[in-house]
Amino acid sequence: MTDFDNDLVVLGGGSGGYTAALRAAGLGLRVTLIEAAELGGTCLHRGCIPTKALLHAGQVAETVRSAGQFGVGAELTGIDVAKVQKYKDSIVTRLHRGLSGLIGVRGITVVKGFGTLVDGHTVSVDGQLISGANVVLATGSVPVTPPGFAPGGPVLTSDEALSLDRLPGSAIILGGGVIGVEFASIWASMGTEVTLVEAGDRLVPAEDPDSSARLQRAFKRRRIEIRTGSTMTGLTRLDNCVEATLDDGSTLTADVLLVAVGRAPSSAGLAEAGVEVDSAGFVITDDRLRTSIDSVFAVGDLVRGPQLAHRGFVHGVFVAEQIAGLSPEPVADAGIPRVTYSQPELASVGLSEADAAVAHGGEARSVVYDLAGNGRAQILKASGLVKLVLGPDDRVLGVHLVGEHVGELVGEAQLLTQLGVPAADAARLIHAHPTLGESVGEAMLMAVGAPLHAHS
Repeated sequence: MTDFDNDLVVLGGGSGGYTAALRAAGLGLRVTLIEAAELGGTCLHRGCIPTKALLHAGQVAETVRSAGQFGVGAELTGIDVAKVQKYKDSIVTRLHRGLSGLIGVRGITVVKGFGTLVDGHTVSVDGQLISGANVVLATGSVPVTPPGFAPGGPVLTSDEALSLDRLPGSAIILGGGVIGVEFASIWASMGTEVTLVEAGDRLVPAEDPDSSARLQRAFKRRRIEIRTGSTMTGLTRLDNCVEATLDDGSTLTADVLLVAVGRAPSSAGLAEAGVEVDSAGFVITDDRLRTSIDSVFAVGDLVRGPQLAHRGFVHGVFVAEQIAGLSPEPVADAGIPRVTYSQPELASVGLSEADAAVAHGGEARSVVYDLAGNGRAQILKASGLVKLVLGPDDRVLGVHLVGEHVGELVGEAQLLTQLGVPAADAARLIHAHPTLGESVGEAMLMAVGAPLHAHS
């Protein structure tokens, strides 16, 4: 066997790439990590972390604005965008510094530059050839920009929106998925007039319809205008604003337009190196994330499925262990939790009610517990729900949550769905009072016909 310089070469230093590198190095493998920009990738620098920092700043503004209903005198005098950006950037900087330290301590060689796959064992970085027994592709994804909607001036993708030095007075958001509704929450909390345009019949169409309905109801109370079932047919860039035409002939005018219609895999050049990709550019892999080239693996957003940082994390760990000969269990997308950090939050794991019905011949059922009966939710003046999807044997197949901080509850929901816990067993678990987590327990009691703080 050829004695390669590395056991693996990782192309891309985002969530999937750096995780693969860290786990492989921890297993004693020789690793080179190639990254064109900064370690941490989209999630750390242009996605998960900065957006959640802005969402928190917006929630602080909402808290101040609504302080009077709690008997606290406070006044929101404005949003200092420069200070908000400084707060956001300080978090990214600290996390980036910590990650860089971890990479260094593990003895991983980092090469900064744009890498191109040459063959199953070689990556070229600005003319330098780096070889390895295995290659991990972790080049992530980029915002989709439909023809005529390229960023520039008042037209933004999430990348540009994160670094705005001003707060728009009004904004149109094209796309009602996770990115769109999170930015709608950020801007609305800070005082921007927001209009969401979504081609589908509801927001966050990947989530359960009951969750979508609760989110839309909450957004309307927050005076976010929602135009579902609408497509944008024209766009005019004016001085300091945009004018958008919808398919019903109506027009919308705003300071900015955020294009948030999804993300596409960053897979340019891979097909030329012999890696098979599908028509949308996603790398085709087997269930062990091996590509059409035996020595090349792909992780994260390059692989069709949920485009989530924590999916990239588990992909990276899986591939590193696979290369090290540990034979880990394949990663199942169905078990990956999802959180939308809007206000209110949405969280889910497992099957929707409709998917469960298809999988079980129409024998699945659901129960819904309203957070109106939860003491902690009432203290927070929050609304929402817990929806359980149960199979014919009453095992928990899916959990869908809407409300304040419900993303923190999805860990328990994942255990229930992935361990196949029967509702009767789950209903015996004790939750602290008063907590939002009680709502999961109350839903379980409803499922077995023994509700306490809910009508039967």
